[in-house]
Amino acid sequence: MIAQTGFEVRTEGRGSYEITHSVIEAVRSTGVDCGLCHLFIHHTSASLMLCENADPDVLIDMETFMARVAPDGDPANRHNAEGPDDMPAHIRSVLTQTGLSIPIIAGRPGLGTWQGVYLWEHRHRGHQRRITITIQGERGAEAQ
Repeated sequence: MIAQTGFEVRTEGRGSYEITHSVIEAVRSTGVDCGLCHLFIHHTSASLMLCENADPDVLIDMETFMARVAPDGDPANRHNAEGPDDMPAHIRSVLTQTGLSIPIIAGRPGLGTWQGVYLWEHRHRGHQRRITITIQGERGAEAQ
């Protein structure tokens, strides 16, 4: 079976927003026991990330690293129609991921012990972000 759903996340600006619970709920609602869950974010200035969810310093370090790679206001960037964080947000999105695939094992996303799923907002201003989840696999006895 194949199911598709989606949800929106209201961000408050640059940073990481954990969406693991929404992914778990989407998988649970389908009854799929064995399969694949694919997430896609419909934006060019935000991304998806599978990251450690135990120590919040990891998320701070990720942002610090990305600030060195794609700094705001870089004079080499021509595209700045929406401000100094405009082109860096696009670069960050291209360097990270707009889609994630996660196995479904025993009716749940097959995440590791310390893994969480995050929306990574790359703009300073908050946005309404849309994510589509496509779930495919087998239910119940079909998964045997």
